[in-house]
Amino acid sequence: MRGRYAERERIERLLADARQGTSGVLLVHGEAGIGKTALLDHAAGRADGARVLRVEGIESEMEMAFGGLHQLFLPVMDLVEALPEPQAAALRSAFGLSSDGVRDRFSVGLAVLTLLSEAAADGPLLCLVDDAQWLDQPSVDMLTFAARRLRAEGVVMIFAVRDGAPGAAVKGLPHLLVEGLDRADAAELVPGLPPYVVDRLIEEARGNPLALIELSAALTPAQRAGRLGPSALPEAAAGLPVRLQDGFLEQLRRLPEAAQVVLLVAAADDTGNLTVVLRAAGRLGSAVEDLEPAERAGFLLLSGEALRFRHPLVRYAAYQGAPLARRIAAHRALAEALGEAGQAHRRAWHLAAASTGPDEGVAEELERVAEWADSRQAMASASAAYERAAQLSANPQVRARRLVSAAQRAADAGQDERCGALADQVPLPLEDPGVAASFTRARAVVELGYRRPGTAARILVDSADLTGVERPDMMVSLLTDAVHAAFSSGDAALIEEIALRSPTLPVLAVPAGLFGGDVPGALEAVRTLVDTPANGVMDRLMTGIYLQLTGDHSAAREVAAGVVAHCRDQGVSGWLPTALHLLVQTELSLGRHDEVSVRAVEALQLAEYYDLAHRAAHLRAALAMPAAVRGEEERVRTLTDEALEYTRPRGVGRGTADALWARGVLELGLGRAEAALEQLETAGREVTHPLLCLPLLPDLIEAAVRAGRPERASDAVRSLGEWATALGRDGFAAAARRCQALTGPDGEAEEHFVAALALHEGGGSAYERARTALLYGEWLRRLRRHIDARDQLRAALDGFERLGARPWADRARTELGAAGGETGLTAREDGPISVLSPQEREVVRLAAAGASNREIGAQLFLSPRTVGHHLYRAFPKLGVTSRTELADLLAS
Repeated sequence: MRGRYAERERIERLLADARQGTSGVLLVHGEAGIGKTALLDHAAGRADGARVLRVEGIESEMEMAFGGLHQLFLPVMDLVEALPEPQAAALRSAFGLSSDGVRDRFSVGLAVLTLLSEAAADGPLLCLVDDAQWLDQPSVDMLTFAARRLRAEGVVMIFAVRDGAPGAAVKGLPHLLVEGLDRADAAELVPGLPPYVVDRLIEEARGNPLALIELSAALTPAQRAGRLGPSALPEAAAGLPVRLQDGFLEQLRRLPEAAQVVLLVAAADDTGNLTVVLRAAGRLGSAVEDLEPAERAGFLLLSGEALRFRHPLVRYAAYQGAPLARRIAAHRALAEALGEAGQAHRRAWHLAAASTGPDEGVAEELERVAEWADSRQAMASASAAYERAAQLSANPQVRARRLVSAAQRAADAGQDERCGALADQVPLPLEDPGVAASFTRARAVVELGYRRPGTAARILVDSADLTGVERPDMMVSLLTDAVHAAFSSGDAALIEEIALRSPTLPVLAVPAGLFGGDVPGALEAVRTLVDTPANGVMDRLMTGIYLQLTGDHSAAREVAAGVVAHCRDQGVSGWLPTALHLLVQTELSLGRHDEVSVRAVEALQLAEYYDLAHRAAHLRAALAMPAAVRGEEERVRTLTDEALEYTRPRGVGRGTADALWARGVLELGLGRAEAALEQLETAGREVTHPLLCLPLLPDLIEAAVRAGRPERASDAVRSLGEWATALGRDGFAAAARRCQALTGPDGEAEEHFVAALALHEGGGSAYERARTALLYGEWLRRLRRHIDARDQLRAALDGFERLGARPWADRARTELGAAGGETGLTAREDGPISVLSPQEREVVRLAAAGASNREIGAQLFLSPRTVGHHLYRAFPKLGVTSRTELADLLAS
């Protein structure tokens, strides 16, 4: 079963109570296909040790009095003889087992209650009544009579009723409305489809599981590949499943012709506006009074100016059940009606739906729609409009330009796979150099996203060389994209080669200087980028990457947070996982491991949602690092295995290095220095320049020393010292001094340790400061300076405890005990919410600030139901029962 956490919890609570002897009743209701039967199946599956009785109402047997009751009790009919004789006789009469008629229905009701109690004598009893609206009314009356009188028998009765269906009435019972699945759970029902197709199906089905399954099954191959415009329904006529043809479609065809026309227009419309629908239907000969038969039949729900179908499959049947010519006529009528209403964008889509061949006039209207959507950062909508405009274009070069535009917007929307599919449709050769450059960028998006970043960089560089003369404005963006891809590969020579093509541009001057020997010039270029920020997402990302690379982690975090905010505000969702990844890297460098976990989980969920496999691999490696610090060995193995499975065969050097770095830190924390050294040396070889592996060098050096192989650290010590001096950043300088203390003469060690601690005081990572204090304390203890050692070891222990770095805290505690210090467990000192998981912590902070579940969900990319689940778990941990108490607790 997908989702339904609250519903399942309520059912499971009833079953748990029944095991303690308490009875319970529940009426589950909702529209057809919403999942009521699945909930009953779940109840049956969880009824361990309980006897289960089940009956399903059948419409053809609704007139058979007590037929449903008899079917339910067939497995326990032998217990009838144990009932008091008047009650047993009443049941025999009701079931037609005697010639006597049913004289006293009250006696039948009492007999049902007693029989339920007898059936539960040896353990809990679960009674499931599915499609109760189609059970005969006498059976329903007797079952509800008994249900309302159950108390301490250990009986659970669950009824399922379809809303709006004619039949027996089930009244007076506690009820549970089953509504549509949330987005995440609904998506699991339609695997293998692109996310934007899934979103469209969920919108059409309103989260109805049956509708999702049937609509997805009816998609054509082209529609499954993502060729869906934002008009009301898919344009190609896909046949409905037979059982729906026998149901909804047959019912629709019983309506008068004019009523069917109104339903077709309403189904083709996507506004739900009654005025628009009637205006369009009027052009086809129908009028407002033709709504009455459809409304009376329960197909439509009308409220003021709004019109909607009672079930998404009714809408689908009304549209796909109509001949093609009628559907085209409906779209044309809607286009005219929407034109009069001033809704030019919807008008264009309906004109497109009514087109059966190339039509440049309609294509131009759709291109204007795409430009309008583009200006509002609605990238997925813009891409769909460009694609449909291309399909209506007769000129190959115009069609190519529109397909390239569609591909670019698909990439911006996070639809990389669709971007590639659109690029594959572009007719070649391309005459316009600008279109050719844009086409190259689209190809590179796919290459970077699914294949090899080095190849993506080469594609972009080659295109820049070809188009640079005629379109120098395009060359800059091509080279910026290329250097970004090259950074992912970890190939310093390729980075430098790209940068040297235009080293006077600040965005390229940085890598040109860093990898070409002009570090002061590179740092000056970084300052220029910060002081004169660009508007483009890629330029801002590269600024953050350069700040991170050169050790200005706080400034990098500020830039990354700005890019994340921009992506959220402007709807550039395709770039959001990349921006969040940069933010995660900065948080990691600053030692904010809880924030890393929250941000990286959010980014990974987005990357998986958009099928951005390349970025997902990077994020798994990033998530592995805080897990490594906490000593979560199994989690680190799982995350790094998944990351390396993607990165190694594709030459994603930076991602491979990060995953191996996390493995090395795990081994080092657990005291396995030799294994740590192997992992960290391998990580260093994955990138081809010391600067690209600078952050992992302190761990490699410590691992080498602890493994008794200090000679294997000599190159790393030299590189770390040289780059720390060249870059002038306190964090790198502190790490360099710490490592010099580890590997240099003993007589100079204390000077280096003290200098490192002083550099840490300027800010930076509390984790790195604790690492320095631990090594200093260990060194002091070996010299038998126990009092001085205890101060450092206690500081290290406190720091590691605050971070939840268990292996490191254990090591500090052991050293502190050896130095004669107090080794009792310390408490984390980051407030009462330290008892929560990182995700719970983030939700609680937002809730305490007054955000609603929906607002929290929008910010953290969680469903409101998931937010509620986190709060449900967090409140007992914190000892609060309301948001007001929560706010007071955090304020204190």
